[in-house]
Amino acid sequence: MKNYLYFLFICSLINVSCKTNSSNFDASKLDSTALASITEASYKKYVSDLSSDEFAGRKPFTKGDTLTVDYIEKQFKDLGLLPGNGTSYFQEVPMVEISSQPTIKKITFEGTKGNLAINHLDDYVISSRKIQDHINIDSTSLVFAGFGIVAPEFGWNDYEGLDVKGKTVVVLVSDPGLYDSTLFNADTMTYYGRWIYKFEEAGRQGATGILLVHDTPAASYGWDVVRSGWSGPQLNTLSEEPVPDFEGWISNTTAKKLFEIGGLDPSLMDSAKKKGFKAFPMHVKTAISLKNKYRYANSNNVIAKIEGTSRPEETIIYTAHWDHLGVGEAVNGDSIYNGAIDNAAGVAALFEIAKAFKAAKVKPERSIIFIALTAEEEGLLGSTYYTANPIYPLNKTVANLNMDAFSPLGATKDVSIVGFGQTEIDDYVIRSASKFGRTVHGEKNPTSGGFYRSDHFNFVKKGVPGLFMGSGSELLSTDTIAIEKRRKALAGRYHAPSDQVDEHWDFQGILEDIKLFFDIGYTMSHEKTYPNFKAKSEFRELGEKRLSK
Repeated sequence: MKNYLYFLFICSLINVSCKTNSSNFDASKLDSTALASITEASYKKYVSDLSSDEFAGRKPFTKGDTLTVDYIEKQFKDLGLLPGNGTSYFQEVPMVEISSQPTIKKITFEGTKGNLAINHLDDYVISSRKIQDHINIDSTSLVFAGFGIVAPEFGWNDYEGLDVKGKTVVVLVSDPGLYDSTLFNADTMTYYGRWIYKFEEAGRQGATGILLVHDTPAASYGWDVVRSGWSGPQLNTLSEEPVPDFEGWISNTTAKKLFEIGGLDPSLMDSAKKKGFKAFPMHVKTAISLKNKYRYANSNNVIAKIEGTSRPEETIIYTAHWDHLGVGEAVNGDSIYNGAIDNAAGVAALFEIAKAFKAAKVKPERSIIFIALTAEEEGLLGSTYYTANPIYPLNKTVANLNMDAFSPLGATKDVSIVGFGQTEIDDYVIRSASKFGRTVHGEKNPTSGGFYRSDHFNFVKKGVPGLFMGSGSELLSTDTIAIEKRRKALAGRYHAPSDQVDEHWDFQGILEDIKLFFDIGYTMSHEKTYPNFKAKSEFRELGEKRLSK
């Protein structure tokens, strides 16, 4: 009774109707039959299958690609879902795979105060998105361009008065708000802090190359993630956007040494964190030589649907990326990056939610779309392609509910929304969570820029509200010894071969999160309103334009 009263109270606070348009649907109650169809046995099998060695790490353009999309199609069919792209379950995503390797593994930098030789993988990683066999740059001068950001709305331009043609820009990760709460969105990272934005902007500015200075706290991941993620073939969608001749990362230690051989104090990097920063030459130059191998091929988004009973043209889209890193550098003798948490867990949730919708006592009035997206790990490429070539009109897309990496630590009292305060979907999460006796808050580490790092963001960039949600931190279990043992066993699995299903997984929290995801979409499916962005969101105008079409 307390939860029900709390639910009504929340509804009154956020001015969202607790009634819906269906006379047989009651938004204040959970559909026990639908929720009962979500089971640990089937979910565990889906995750275990997709993250097994048989699928070879599910990297696009490999044997694992074919095996994965065929497996997902079969599950969609077995669940009785309709094909989501006409008569097909597939949306082809044309891409190019570029394998880029330095001709000489050790790069030498020449400075006014000395030289520095750095080692591939240990000190730097480098690649090119240029579709040409060889990248040969006899000499390029380094320029420190702060964060590499042009953001008029924040009064910030690191490239102001700077001609970077023929030059290589060295830039910091994240954005100035991380270091000064009066700048940007304080410690909540903006899109300007993301590596992909910095590469894009360097291309727009005409830079020959760009090197990002890695810093673990600012990036929210260690050098090992950079090393594993950038050392193999890279996928890209076919685009005519300008790109630098080369793009790469250098370690923080390497960056400091580059400043020193240029006769500069490494502490000058801190000047980029203050308003009024002006880019400056580093008095260092280098030569770059890369050999590229490339091939064109198609990967696939896998799409299925449950057609709405009364407004089938209006859609709620559930997404989860199916890809991972494939086979790469061996760690403790294991070279298959299985990607169980990231993101076999999310794809398996698509199947469980589909089961729940099929079992629901009252069928959804809006159509429910399920998309297993390709190439998220390569820069959100599958969702980039879908939102540029939508099968379902974006102005009739109610919301995107995206699932990426569930936590196997156990059930939690709370639930975390990445980008809390961005969209009115937050209100739906609060309503549904109250029915499960759960509380809602934002992510613990907004500086990581999580809102810009998964597939929902490509929907957001088109004006469609997106939800990226995960478990909270208030574990229900009081067995602190078991929790700590599990926590230690699961640590360090991000983008590592150790990301597999094993005895350390507790599935209860994941199942509770999946049930919550279901109820959020199920509630939306019986309404006529469209959630929008919150008034203070930088995407509010995009959302209003979409709905006005």
